[in-house]
Formats: sequence, C-alpha cells, structure tokens
Amino acid sequence: MPPTRDTSRPRAGGGPLAPSRLRQAWSLIALVLGSFVFAYPFLWMIATSLRTRQGVAEGGVSLWPVQWHVENYVDGLSSFPFWQYLTNSLLTTIPPVVFTVLSSSLVGFAFARIPARGAGAVFAVVLATMLLPGEVTLVPQFILFRELDMMDSLYPLIVPSLFGAPFFIFLFRQFYLRLPASLSDAAIVDGAGWFRIWWSVYLPLSQPIIVAAAVLQFMSSWNNFLGPSIYLTSDRWKTLPLALAGFTSANSTDTSLLMATSIVVVLPCVVIFFLAQRHIVGGISFTGAK
Repeated sequence: MPPTRDTSRPRAGGGPLAPSRLRQAWSLIALVLGSFVFAYPFLWMIATSLRTRQGVAEGGVSLWPVQWHVENYVDGLSSFPFWQYLTNSLLTTIPPVVFTVLSSSLVGFAFARIPARGAGAVFAVVLATMLLPGEVTLVPQFILFRELDMMDSLYPLIVPSLFGAPFFIFLFRQFYLRLPASLSDAAIVDGAGWFRIWWSVYLPLSQPIIVAAAVLQFMSSWNNFLGPSIYLTSDRWKTLPLALAGFTSANSTDTSLLMATSIVVVLPCVVIFFLAQRHIVGGISFTGAK
C-alpha cells in the first residue's frame, strides 16, 4: 500500500506564508508612497531649476521640464559672489564640526570613565541645557560677543563650538559606557593618563558616533541662518544661507535661478547624509542599546 502524503503541513511558498508576503507588499507600497510625498518638494526643485521662466509658469506641479535650461545653474551662481560665500560657509562649518566632535568626545569620556564626586549632578546640568531653546540664550550671547568686539565676523559662529554640544556629549557618554572598562584599566596599568587613554584608546574606537555627530553638526552649521543674520552685517562675511535670503530681491523673483542655486547649496548635505547614513543609524542605535 503506497504511503499517504501528509497534507497537514503547509507547502513551501504557499499556505500561511501568503498573508505574510501580502503584508510585506502592502508595507512596501505604503513606504514608496510615503517616500514620494516627502521627496516630491525636492524633485520639484530639481525640475524647476531646469526650466525657463515660461516653463515655470506653465509647469505647475509637473516633475518633468518641457524645455531643458541647464544654463540656470551657471546664471544663478554667477549672479552673486558664490565662491566668496562658499568660503565663508566652509569656515563656519568645518571648524565647528571638528571642535564640536573633539570637545564633546572629551567631555563625554570624562563623564563616562573618570570617577569624580558630583559628576552625576554636573551631567544633569549639562542635559538640562538641552531643554532651553536657542532663542533664550541668544540675547546673552549677542551681548557677550558685542562686548568682545566680535560683531560682523565669523568668530560668533565658530567660538561656541569649542565647548561642545549637550546632545553630542550625551551621545558620546552613552557610547563610552557601552565599551568595556577593562580598556581604561589596562591603559592605567601601563602608565597612561586620562587624556592619553581618551586619545589613543577610546577615540579610535569611536568611528560610528564620530561620523554621526560630525554629519549632524555639519548639517546644523551649513544650514544655519539665524546666527549669521544676527552677527553678520556686511557682505564680506555672508554665508550661503544668508545670501540665498537676499537672492529673490536681487534677481526679481526668478524662480528657476533661485531653485538652481538652492540645489547647489543643499547638495552637500544630501550627498554627505546618503554616504554616512549607515554610520549615523549605527552610532546612535549603539548608544541606546541595552
């Protein structure tokens, strides 16, 4: 008598697996639609930057330029001193990124590994400053830099980064707490001081959180508009976000030129984020892992 086939088990590729695959398909469709909603303004900016003035008026919400006008990028960048403003933006972005990462890492290491009385209370005060909006400390900082005769210069946009940022201090502290304490114990046995332990042992192991903090600080400094608009009064030290604010009046609201210039200004943030997104997610998730 031939053996009977057991039909109680679901076959591979069918049965109970079908609803699961259907849910995945619907989830994928929802994610694609949601991504398109968020990406649509950026795609519209790209399409508008490639249109003529007539194409902008007739294009509406379309994402495909009828008449390609690549010259908008050349005309837009040549309509104002782009390279001068780019240099100022780099000067107010790269030094703050370096200083913020190094100082926040050093302070976070001290809170995580150096035993000191009252360290918990001081760390609580540092975290409490995160609850203060930037507008609250804006007036005291303005008075301070005015008394130091630093107005209409790049110093007010660079000097605060020397003392770190509370959010990044918190991230570095949590990251260093996840590393084994035996690293610092072994270095102490070898005669290393705390600064040498941070510089030679812990900092080289901090690549994920360093990349995450550097990218977040880069985006914050690169897109900073409020600070330059308050401290800078002459065209000599204008940054790109501040220059874009006056671009409309200078070019009679030429939307295509404005969009082309905005794409060039935003492009570094987009490229850096996509190149470092894995490190950002990995670094931040590691600090919160149990």
